Amino acid sequence: MFTLDRHASAIPLIHLAPRFAMSTRSQTRAVKETTPPYPVDRSEGDVNLSQRRDQWQANAISADTRRILDQDSDAFLHQCLSSPCLNALSACEGIYLEDVDGRRIMDFHGNYVHQVGFRNPRVVAAVKDQLDVLPFCTRRYTNEPAIRLASRLGELAPGNLGKCLFAPSGAVAVGMALKLARLATGRHKTISMWESFHGATLEASSVGGEALFRCDIGPLLPGTIQVPPPGHRQCVFGCGGDCDARCADYIEYVLQQEGDIAALIAEPIRASNVTAGSPMFWKRVADACRRHGTLLIFDEIPTGLGRTGHMFASACTGVTPDMIVLGKGLGGGVMPMAALIARRDLDVGGNKAIGHYTHEKSPLGAAAALATLDCLLGPPDDPAPRDDRSGDLPADASQNLMDRAGVLGHRLRQQLIDFRRSCPVIGDVRGEGLLVGFDVVEPESPHRACPQRAEAVLYAALDEGVSFKTGGGNTVVLAPPLTITDAELDEAVRRICRAVQCVHEGRGS
Repeated sequence: MFTLDRHASAIPLIHLAPRFAMSTRSQTRAVKETTPPYPVDRSEGDVNLSQRRDQWQANAISADTRRILDQDSDAFLHQCLSSPCLNALSACEGIYLEDVDGRRIMDFHGNYVHQVGFRNPRVVAAVKDQLDVLPFCTRRYTNEPAIRLASRLGELAPGNLGKCLFAPSGAVAVGMALKLARLATGRHKTISMWESFHGATLEASSVGGEALFRCDIGPLLPGTIQVPPPGHRQCVFGCGGDCDARCADYIEYVLQQEGDIAALIAEPIRASNVTAGSPMFWKRVADACRRHGTLLIFDEIPTGLGRTGHMFASACTGVTPDMIVLGKGLGGGVMPMAALIARRDLDVGGNKAIGHYTHEKSPLGAAAALATLDCLLGPPDDPAPRDDRSGDLPADASQNLMDRAGVLGHRLRQQLIDFRRSCPVIGDVRGEGLLVGFDVVEPESPHRACPQRAEAVLYAALDEGVSFKTGGGNTVVLAPPLTITDAELDEAVRRICRAVQCVHEGRGS
């Protein structure tokens, strides 16, 4: 069951990004109309348009790093969550990033790719070995690593899910799931949730619910219907605590009124602010989907593969979906790799093109993914991997990392709750496994979100040598590698708490 500490805070309003003029006028004129300063959308936390980013870089970035950042800015198209960039890296290993100035940073974000740690020796060795034999597989041919991976994912998947397709990114795999739902049902409409994130492609943004990824790009896919997400933090019904039931009722109402919904796509746990519906909510939604002939798709791209203490985040919901989408950590932090796992009876597109991408059956990606699964579960010939939870374990591949994620996640949440007693800017603390979030709030009003203070905490933590993401405006999201040791976790929490205290006392970045 999703672990929630009910010291709740409100969700801030999302500010829409500016509307940029698009016309046939000269390039010079267009550039003048889209130069900074832009209004800052903090719904996704650390954007590169804020004054605090500029202040932090002025104090922390060396001349050599600035030169690299300037080169990056000149070479890449600009976007608010990428270039111009924060810093420049030279190496990574385990839970650590190393920047070009030699500073080591504990990475509690890692784009959610680092379940088995950065530069995991088993994953790197598997990719190097595969490079020497078969680095690429041409279309119309198959290869043993890809087959082994598809078979293993099918065996691990819940219920009667068992057939796979691979893709080079999670957003692309989401598109394949939507396409398959259309083929299987003969319908095209979808239900998804406001504030959700399913990727940045046009089709993924269409079913996503974050304004940052939807505004100013013109018409989205037709037939995409958004509904309110579950949970008291986002409640739009003012129902006084029965929010999950009200949201489930609303979904059933939409299914009845539309009558021809192909799929409902949702995140079992939303990674960007660590919120989730209750098992009761998901049971009612799954039952409603079955009654109305609608397929249930779970997007586990950031939350699957052991992050929650389970192989699949759907285990936290108590229901089995019709499809699961994986990505990010599937490639072991080395290869871009994603997968769609579907019910076997949904294999209905034999004469259609669902997603035969150039790197569809990548032997390199499959080798990385197989090694990643070995790290999470122990190798197939080692049914009883070591599970010594008491000591300060080294980050080796023989651990049952998923079990440790549950144990360490509880430890992390409890440390934050203990610290909150002396630091009232921490509000709600919640999470599942090693996906933990806490809200940054106004001390005098613990239900009032404070996105500016959350941003200050982020930069104060960078000064302490810890990197993480903020989302939902005011939620600090902590998602370290599952290979983190007890000592590393405790040290990271001390640094994060120092950063929060610093901001609370008015000394923050």
